[in-house]
Amino acid sequence: MKLTVLGAGCWGLTLAWLLSNNFEEVTIWGRTCDISEDLKVNKHTLKPLEVQLQDKVVVTDNLKEAISGADIILSVIATSGTRDVCEKLKDAGIKPEQILVNASKGIELPSLMRMSEVIKEVLPNQKLVILSGPTLAKEVLAGKPTAACAASTDMTAAEFVQKTCSVPGKFRLYTNSDVIGVELGGSLKNVIAIASGFAHEMGLGDNCAGTLLTRGMAEIVRVSVKLGANPSTLYGLSGMGDLIATCSSPMSRNYTVGAMLGKGKKIDGILKELGSVAEGVKTSRAICELAKKLNIEVPVSNAIYEAVYTDITPQELLNKLMNRKLKEEERYI
Repeated sequence: MKLTVLGAGCWGLTLAWLLSNNFEEVTIWGRTCDISEDLKVNKHTLKPLEVQLQDKVVVTDNLKEAISGADIILSVIATSGTRDVCEKLKDAGIKPEQILVNASKGIELPSLMRMSEVIKEVLPNQKLVILSGPTLAKEVLAGKPTAACAASTDMTAAEFVQKTCSVPGKFRLYTNSDVIGVELGGSLKNVIAIASGFAHEMGLGDNCAGTLLTRGMAEIVRVSVKLGANPSTLYGLSGMGDLIATCSSPMSRNYTVGAMLGKGKKIDGILKELGSVAEGVKTSRAICELAKKLNIEVPVSNAIYEAVYTDITPQELLNKLMNRKLKEEERYI
Protein backbone atom coordinates (compact mmCIF):
# COMPACT_ATOMS: atom_id res chain seq x y z
CA MET A 1 0.00 0.00 0.00
CA LYS A 2 1.03 3.58 -0.58
CA LEU A 3 0.50 6.66 1.59
CA THR A 4 0.88 10.17 0.19
CA VAL A 5 1.11 13.11 2.58
CA LEU A 6 0.31 16.54 1.18
CA GLY A 7 2.13 19.24 3.13
CA ALA A 8 5.66 19.32 4.53
CA GLY A 9 4.83 21.28 7.69
CA CYS A 10 4.95 20.15 11.35
CA TRP A 11 1.98 17.80 11.33
CA GLY A 12 2.49 16.51 7.79
CA LEU A 13 6.09 15.47 8.50
CA THR A 14 5.05 14.00 11.85
CA LEU A 15 2.32 11.87 10.28
CA ALA A 16 4.69 10.65 7.57
CA TRP A 17 7.17 9.66 10.31
CA LEU A 18 4.48 8.02 12.45
CA LEU A 19 2.85 5.98 9.68
CA SER A 20 5.90 4.90 7.69
CA ASN A 21 5.89 1.33 9.02
CA ASN A 22 2.23 0.89 8.07
CA PHE A 23 2.84 1.36 4.33
CA GLU A 24 5.19 -0.11 1.75
CA GLU A 25 5.50 3.28 0.05
CA VAL A 26 5.36 6.76 1.60
CA THR A 27 5.55 9.99 -0.38
CA ILE A 28 5.53 13.55 0.91
CA TRP A 29 4.45 16.32 -1.45
CA GLY A 30 5.17 19.96 -0.76
CA ARG A 31 5.71 23.22 -2.56
CA THR A 32 9.23 23.65 -3.91
CA CYS A 33 9.87 26.46 -1.41
CA ASP A 34 8.90 24.17 1.51
CA ILE A 35 11.27 21.32 0.59
CA SER A 36 14.87 21.76 1.72
CA GLU A 37 17.74 19.84 0.16
CA ASP A 38 18.33 18.18 3.53
CA LEU A 39 14.75 16.90 3.57
CA LYS A 40 14.81 15.73 -0.03
CA VAL A 41 18.20 13.99 0.08
CA ASN A 42 18.74 13.03 3.71
CA LYS A 43 15.09 12.73 4.80
CA HIS A 44 15.97 15.06 7.65
CA THR A 45 14.88 18.53 8.67
CA LEU A 46 15.32 20.89 11.60
CA LYS A 47 12.48 23.19 10.56
CA PRO A 48 9.69 23.62 11.49
CA LEU A 49 10.82 20.93 13.95
CA GLU A 50 13.42 18.16 13.82
CA VAL A 51 12.27 15.02 12.01
CA GLN A 52 14.29 12.09 10.68
CA LEU A 53 12.27 10.12 8.12
CA GLN A 54 12.96 6.60 6.89
CA ASP A 55 15.06 6.21 3.74
CA LYS A 56 12.10 4.79 1.83
CA VAL A 57 10.17 8.08 2.12
CA VAL A 58 10.07 9.98 -1.17
CA VAL A 59 9.92 13.79 -1.01
CA THR A 60 8.73 15.59 -4.13
CA ASP A 61 7.12 18.75 -5.49
CA ASN A 62 5.48 16.83 -8.35
CA LEU A 63 1.84 16.32 -7.32
CA LYS A 64 0.87 13.97 -10.15
CA GLU A 65 3.72 11.59 -9.30
CA ALA A 66 3.03 11.94 -5.58
CA ILE A 67 -0.60 10.78 -5.74
CA SER A 68 -0.10 8.10 -8.41
CA GLY A 69 -1.05 4.72 -6.97
CA ALA A 70 -1.76 6.10 -3.47
CA ASP A 71 -4.34 4.21 -1.41
CA ILE A 72 -4.59 7.07 1.10
CA ILE A 73 -3.86 10.72 0.36
CA LEU A 74 -3.42 12.57 3.64
CA SER A 75 -3.94 16.31 3.28
CA VAL A 76 -2.19 18.44 5.88
CA ILE A 77 -2.54 21.73 4.03
CA ALA A 78 -3.31 25.03 5.76
CA THR A 79 -6.99 25.92 5.62
CA SER A 80 -6.34 28.87 3.33
CA GLY A 81 -4.64 26.63 0.77
CA THR A 82 -6.96 23.61 0.81
CA ARG A 83 -9.23 24.73 -2.03
CA ASP A 84 -6.28 25.48 -4.30
CA VAL A 85 -4.64 22.12 -3.58
CA CYS A 86 -7.93 20.33 -4.28
CA GLU A 87 -8.07 22.04 -7.67
CA LYS A 88 -4.52 20.86 -8.29
CA LEU A 89 -5.48 17.33 -7.23
CA LYS A 90 -8.28 17.36 -9.78
CA ASP A 91 -5.87 18.46 -12.50
CA ALA A 92 -3.35 15.83 -11.37
CA GLY A 93 -5.91 13.08 -11.92
CA ILE A 94 -6.93 12.02 -8.42
CA LYS A 95 -9.22 8.98 -8.60
CA PRO A 96 -12.58 8.81 -6.73
CA GLU A 97 -11.60 5.52 -5.08
CA GLN A 98 -8.47 7.02 -3.52
CA ILE A 99 -9.31 7.98 0.06
CA LEU A 100 -8.56 11.62 0.80
CA VAL A 101 -7.99 12.19 4.51
CA ASN A 102 -8.07 15.79 5.68
CA ALA A 103 -6.05 16.54 8.82
CA SER A 104 -6.24 20.35 8.74
CA LYS A 105 -8.35 22.08 11.39
CA GLY A 106 -9.95 25.33 10.36
CA ILE A 107 -12.74 27.18 8.56
CA GLU A 108 -12.33 28.75 5.14
CA LEU A 109 -12.63 32.52 4.85
CA PRO A 110 -14.65 34.28 3.60
CA SER A 111 -16.95 31.35 2.74
CA LEU A 112 -17.17 30.07 6.38
CA MET A 113 -17.14 26.53 5.00
CA ARG A 114 -15.74 23.52 6.84
CA MET A 115 -12.89 21.74 5.10
CA SER A 116 -15.07 18.78 4.08
CA GLU A 117 -17.47 21.23 2.41
CA VAL A 118 -14.60 22.89 0.55
CA ILE A 119 -13.18 19.56 -0.57
CA LYS A 120 -16.55 18.18 -1.67
CA GLU A 121 -17.28 21.36 -3.62
CA VAL A 122 -14.13 20.82 -5.68
CA LEU A 123 -14.01 17.00 -5.61
CA PRO A 124 -17.67 15.94 -5.20
CA ASN A 125 -17.10 12.23 -5.87
CA GLN A 126 -14.04 11.81 -3.65
CA LYS A 127 -13.98 9.35 -0.76
CA LEU A 128 -13.31 11.63 2.21
CA VAL A 129 -12.33 11.08 5.86
CA ILE A 130 -11.61 13.73 8.51
CA LEU A 131 -8.76 13.11 10.98
CA SER A 132 -8.92 15.09 14.21
CA GLY A 133 -7.99 14.77 17.87
CA PRO A 134 -5.41 15.76 20.52
CA THR A 135 -2.27 15.46 18.39
CA LEU A 136 0.56 17.74 19.45
CA ALA A 137 3.31 16.97 16.94
CA LYS A 138 6.26 17.08 19.36
CA GLU A 139 4.65 14.54 21.68
CA VAL A 140 3.83 12.21 18.79
CA LEU A 141 7.45 12.43 17.59
CA ALA A 142 8.57 11.57 21.12
CA GLY A 143 6.59 8.33 20.88
CA LYS A 144 3.98 9.38 23.44
CA PRO A 145 0.53 7.81 22.96
CA THR A 146 -2.59 9.59 21.75
CA ALA A 147 -5.87 8.91 19.98
CA ALA A 148 -7.94 10.62 17.29
CA CYS A 149 -11.12 10.31 15.24
CA ALA A 150 -11.48 9.15 11.65
CA ALA A 151 -14.82 10.71 10.73
CA SER A 152 -16.77 10.16 7.54
CA THR A 153 -20.25 9.75 6.10
CA ASP A 154 -18.73 6.67 4.42
CA MET A 155 -18.04 4.31 7.31
CA THR A 156 -16.27 1.79 5.08
CA ALA A 157 -13.70 4.48 4.23
CA ALA A 158 -13.44 5.54 7.90
CA GLU A 159 -12.85 1.95 9.00
CA PHE A 160 -10.19 1.47 6.31
CA VAL A 161 -8.34 4.56 7.56
CA GLN A 162 -8.77 3.40 11.15
CA LYS A 163 -7.23 0.02 10.35
CA THR A 164 -4.37 1.23 8.16
CA CYS A 165 -3.36 4.32 10.14
CA SER A 166 -3.55 3.10 13.74
CA VAL A 167 -0.13 2.47 15.28
CA PRO A 168 -0.05 -0.02 18.20
CA GLY A 169 0.92 1.66 21.45
CA LYS A 170 1.18 5.10 19.86
CA PHE A 171 -1.79 6.17 17.73
CA ARG A 172 -5.29 4.80 18.31
CA LEU A 173 -8.06 5.75 15.90
CA TYR A 174 -11.80 5.72 16.54
CA THR A 175 -14.40 5.99 13.80
CA ASN A 176 -17.16 8.61 13.95
CA SER A 177 -20.00 9.41 11.56
CA ASP A 178 -20.54 12.97 12.85
CA VAL A 179 -18.32 14.86 10.41
CA ILE A 180 -19.75 18.26 11.38
CA GLY A 181 -19.04 17.77 15.09
CA VAL A 182 -15.55 16.36 14.57
CA GLU A 183 -14.56 19.18 12.21
CA LEU A 184 -15.97 22.02 14.29
CA GLY A 185 -14.60 20.62 17.55
CA GLY A 186 -11.12 20.45 16.06
CA SER A 187 -11.34 23.89 14.48
CA LEU A 188 -13.04 26.03 17.12
CA LYS A 189 -10.91 24.81 20.05
CA ASN A 190 -7.93 26.61 18.48
CA VAL A 191 -9.50 29.94 19.40
CA ILE A 192 -9.93 28.88 23.01
CA ALA A 193 -6.31 27.68 23.05
CA ILE A 194 -5.26 31.24 22.17
CA ALA A 195 -7.34 32.48 25.12
CA SER A 196 -5.67 29.93 27.38
CA GLY A 197 -2.16 31.02 26.43
CA PHE A 198 -3.24 34.63 26.86
CA ALA A 199 -4.53 33.98 30.41
CA HIS A 200 -1.47 31.98 31.41
CA GLU A 201 0.90 34.73 30.29
CA MET A 202 -1.09 37.27 32.31
CA GLY A 203 -0.73 35.07 35.41
CA LEU A 204 -4.47 34.75 35.93
CA GLY A 205 -4.23 31.35 37.66
CA ASP A 206 -5.71 27.88 37.44
CA ASN A 207 -9.24 28.95 38.35
CA CYS A 208 -9.27 31.24 35.34
CA ALA A 209 -7.83 28.45 33.16
CA GLY A 210 -10.66 26.15 34.21
CA THR A 211 -13.20 28.91 33.61
CA LEU A 212 -11.89 29.63 30.12
CA LEU A 213 -11.85 25.97 29.18
CA THR A 214 -15.45 25.35 30.26
CA ARG A 215 -16.89 28.61 28.97
CA GLY A 216 -14.97 28.16 25.75
CA MET A 217 -16.38 24.66 25.46
CA ALA A 218 -19.88 26.09 25.88
CA GLU A 219 -19.26 28.36 22.88
CA ILE A 220 -17.95 25.49 20.76
CA VAL A 221 -21.03 23.41 21.58
CA ARG A 222 -23.49 26.29 20.99
CA VAL A 223 -22.15 27.02 17.53
CA SER A 224 -21.58 23.40 16.52
CA VAL A 225 -25.01 22.15 17.58
CA LYS A 226 -26.67 25.01 15.72
CA LEU A 227 -24.75 23.92 12.60
CA GLY A 228 -25.90 20.30 12.93
CA ALA A 229 -23.37 18.60 15.20
CA ASN A 230 -24.29 15.97 17.77
CA PRO A 231 -23.45 17.57 21.14
CA SER A 232 -21.95 14.32 22.46
CA THR A 233 -19.28 14.50 19.72
CA LEU A 234 -17.98 17.76 21.20
CA TYR A 235 -17.20 15.98 24.46
CA GLY A 236 -15.07 13.40 22.64
CA LEU A 237 -11.56 13.35 21.21
CA SER A 238 -11.99 16.08 18.59
CA GLY A 239 -13.75 18.39 21.03
CA MET A 240 -12.93 18.17 24.72
CA GLY A 241 -9.87 15.95 24.19
CA ASP A 242 -8.26 18.33 21.73
CA LEU A 243 -9.34 21.34 23.78
CA ILE A 244 -7.66 20.07 26.95
CA ALA A 245 -4.42 19.26 25.11
CA THR A 246 -4.09 22.58 23.28
CA CYS A 247 -5.23 24.72 26.21
CA SER A 248 -2.68 23.10 28.51
CA SER A 249 0.45 23.00 26.39
CA PRO A 250 3.01 25.60 25.26
CA MET A 251 3.71 23.12 22.42
CA SER A 252 0.46 24.28 20.84
CA ARG A 253 1.05 27.03 18.28
CA ASN A 254 -2.29 28.61 19.15
CA TYR A 255 -1.47 28.62 22.87
CA THR A 256 1.85 30.27 21.99
CA VAL A 257 0.08 32.96 19.96
CA GLY A 258 -2.12 33.70 22.99
CA ALA A 259 0.89 33.94 25.30
CA MET A 260 2.53 36.43 22.95
CA LEU A 261 -0.67 38.47 22.77
CA GLY A 262 -0.71 38.47 26.57
CA LYS A 263 2.73 40.10 26.48
CA GLY A 264 1.26 42.91 24.39
CA LYS A 265 2.82 41.82 21.09
CA LYS A 266 0.98 42.44 17.83
CA ILE A 267 -0.22 39.62 15.60
CA ASP A 268 1.91 40.40 12.54
CA GLY A 269 5.09 40.21 14.59
CA ILE A 270 3.86 37.09 16.40
CA LEU A 271 3.18 35.16 13.20
CA LYS A 272 6.53 36.19 11.75
CA GLU A 273 8.30 35.03 14.90
CA LEU A 274 6.30 31.79 15.02
CA GLY A 275 7.19 30.92 11.42
CA SER A 276 4.27 28.50 11.01
CA VAL A 277 0.48 28.52 10.70
CA ALA A 278 -1.69 28.98 13.80
CA GLU A 279 -5.18 28.27 12.50
CA GLY A 280 -6.89 29.81 15.53
CA VAL A 281 -5.97 33.32 14.36
CA LYS A 282 -8.21 33.17 11.28
CA THR A 283 -10.72 30.90 13.00
CA SER A 284 -11.35 33.63 15.61
CA ARG A 285 -12.75 35.74 12.80
CA ALA A 286 -14.69 32.81 11.34
CA ILE A 287 -16.42 31.82 14.58
CA CYS A 288 -17.41 35.43 15.29
CA GLU A 289 -18.92 35.75 11.83
CA LEU A 290 -20.72 32.42 12.20
CA ALA A 291 -22.03 33.38 15.64
CA LYS A 292 -23.35 36.68 14.30
CA LYS A 293 -25.18 34.85 11.50
CA LEU A 294 -26.62 32.35 13.98
CA ASN A 295 -27.41 34.99 16.63
CA ILE A 296 -25.29 33.17 19.23
CA GLU A 297 -23.13 34.70 21.97
CA VAL A 298 -19.43 33.77 21.89
CA PRO A 299 -17.77 36.19 24.32
CA VAL A 300 -14.46 34.32 24.71
CA SER A 301 -14.05 34.01 20.95
CA ASN A 302 -15.04 37.65 20.48
CA ALA A 303 -12.39 38.63 23.01
CA ILE A 304 -9.71 36.73 21.09
CA TYR A 305 -10.86 38.30 17.84
CA GLU A 306 -10.40 41.72 19.47
CA ALA A 307 -7.00 40.72 20.85
CA VAL A 308 -5.87 39.66 17.38
CA TYR A 309 -7.39 42.37 15.21
CA THR A 310 -7.64 45.50 17.41
CA ASP A 311 -5.43 47.52 19.76
CA ILE A 312 -7.31 46.57 22.94
CA THR A 313 -5.00 45.95 25.91
CA PRO A 314 -4.94 42.62 27.78
CA GLN A 315 -6.39 44.23 30.93
CA GLU A 316 -9.22 45.91 29.00
CA LEU A 317 -10.06 42.56 27.46
CA LEU A 318 -10.16 40.86 30.85
CA ASN A 319 -12.44 43.57 32.24
CA LYS A 320 -14.86 43.18 29.34
CA LEU A 321 -15.14 39.42 29.87
CA MET A 322 -15.51 39.53 33.64
CA ASN A 323 -18.03 42.38 33.77
CA ARG A 324 -20.58 41.05 31.29
CA LYS A 325 -24.25 40.74 32.28
CA LEU A 326 -24.82 37.83 34.69
CA LYS A 327 -26.69 34.81 33.30
CA GLU A 328 -27.64 31.17 33.88
CA GLU A 329 -25.18 28.45 32.91
CA GLU A 330 -26.54 26.46 29.95
CA ARG A 331 -26.49 22.64 29.76
CA TYR A 332 -26.43 20.38 26.70
CA ILE A 333 -26.13 16.87 28.12
